[in-house]
Amino acid sequence: MVEIGSFEAKTKFSEILRRVENGEEFYITKHGKRVAFITSPDYDLKKRAREAYSTLRELQKKTPIGSLAEILEWKNEGRR
Repeated sequence: MVEIGSFEAKTKFSEILRRVENGEEFYITKHGKRVAFITSPDYDLKKRAREAYSTLRELQKKTPIGSLAEILEWKNEGRR
């Protein structure tokens, strides 16, 4: 993530928006303190998807579900 001062953000706002469209994210600072975060509108959706994926991977490590042959067997049992 890029940090940029508020004055520079004001003067380069169009460039910042173009870069955000290309996936970059910016913290706007005032006197060295972060005061704003600029990102694309789907940032929250992407963040939640990454968190869900991480959670599923952790669950998979803790609870192995079986081999491919076992899974196919269970699937076929359900069709009977």
